[in-house]
Amino acid sequence: MTRLGIPRSVGVRVGAVTAALLLAATVVLPAQQPADIQKVALTAGRSTVLGSDFDITRIAVTDPAIADATVVQPREVLVDGKMAGTVSLIVWGVTERRQYDVVVEPGVSTVEQRLQALFPTEDIRVTVAGDALILSGRVSSNDVSLRAAEIAAASASKAKIINMLQLPGGSGSQQVLLKVRFAEVSRRALKEIGVSLFTSAIGVNNTLGRATTGQFSAPTYDKLTASKASSSFGADVTNATGEITFSDFLNIFLFNQKYDLGAVVRALRDRGLFQSLAEPNLIAYNGQEASFLAGGEIPVPVVQGGATNAVSIQYKEYGIRLNFRPVVAGDTIRIHVQPEVSTLDFPNGVVLNGFRVPALSTRRAETDVELRDGQSFAMAGLLNNLSQDDFQEIPGLARLPIIGHLFKSKAERAEQTELLVLITPQLVRPLNPDEVPPLPTLEQRFLPRGGDIGGQIQGGGGVADGPDVSPAPRQ
Repeated sequence: MTRLGIPRSVGVRVGAVTAALLLAATVVLPAQQPADIQKVALTAGRSTVLGSDFDITRIAVTDPAIADATVVQPREVLVDGKMAGTVSLIVWGVTERRQYDVVVEPGVSTVEQRLQALFPTEDIRVTVAGDALILSGRVSSNDVSLRAAEIAAASASKAKIINMLQLPGGSGSQQVLLKVRFAEVSRRALKEIGVSLFTSAIGVNNTLGRATTGQFSAPTYDKLTASKASSSFGADVTNATGEITFSDFLNIFLFNQKYDLGAVVRALRDRGLFQSLAEPNLIAYNGQEASFLAGGEIPVPVVQGGATNAVSIQYKEYGIRLNFRPVVAGDTIRIHVQPEVSTLDFPNGVVLNGFRVPALSTRRAETDVELRDGQSFAMAGLLNNLSQDDFQEIPGLARLPIIGHLFKSKAERAEQTELLVLITPQLVRPLNPDEVPPLPTLEQRFLPRGGDIGGQIQGGGGVADGPDVSPAPRQ
């Protein structure tokens, strides 16, 4: 039997190496303090190379959808930015460990470079906060501020633009009070004249007749009956009956019962004046849309059709409406405004299945304007003149001297409408408690305070903390 031995010195050396390896395997790397965590900033769609002073054995990224990393050299890591966000990158070595915060911005650097190229003398900075782009710094004019916001919105269409660019002498208020005034004056003049001649229902000397131009309503005959002395041509009428109907007696009616002759004269002159003034006021925050409606809703029946022809009711708003959205840039206010005034118009309404549905007379305007604080602008105006003349006559008879006017009729109508819409924006601030104006109420009280329910309940009615409201005694 042959034995193979290992010298004692060799065995000691092998044991020392094994112990060293076991000790290295159990070494705990020191934790990195938050203050030592480095920040790596890059733009989405771009890459950067991160260097290290030790050999890299392993890396980890919290969210590869935001940023990914690849070891390209023993001491180099390639970091790729994919979408906006922040992730942690951890790098291990044999005896060391490093942690980085990788911040990926959504193309902000491109927007900022573009703005600096277009406005080289302006101080414009672009930062990211979630899904919003914030423009900060100072610019020289309001036009530069608005153009910079438009360029940023076009460069990042999915991001919300927050314009915080400051102007020299600008106001700190971000709330806008818009005053709108609708002023309308309408004048109307009407002149009508015409004559309708007629006989009674039994006629005059066996003659029944009516003369009218048809422009105005004239009497009509109904249920006419007559009997003659004989059936020969030209025989006298022995008995005649009938009815005559008048749809309109206006405005002069004459009838002679002795001669069975009458006339209806239409001689009318009408003048009217309509004046309207509406002043809606509304406050909105910078960049936010506000709406206001003072009016109501009218029910409108809608036929559904089908076999049953069911009727449903829909409501349509009317009254004084104001929609606007302000954009404050320093002391300049850009406004998208849409005022509207609508009233019920019963003469032009319709009757549907027994329902009287009025029409709506509407005055509406929509535009974008730019004004300074307190300035006024006539954003819309209308001057409408209407003239209409209608003449009718009976040919031949109307040309007779003197009596020819009895066979003519005419109607003259003239209207004039003036409409003006004024807007005035103002930068406002909230009122302090001592600045609140009194409410528009009457001097008399609604109910005497001595008879309220709270004063009758045993133990008080919740007025212990309120001020004394009892009237002062008369001197």
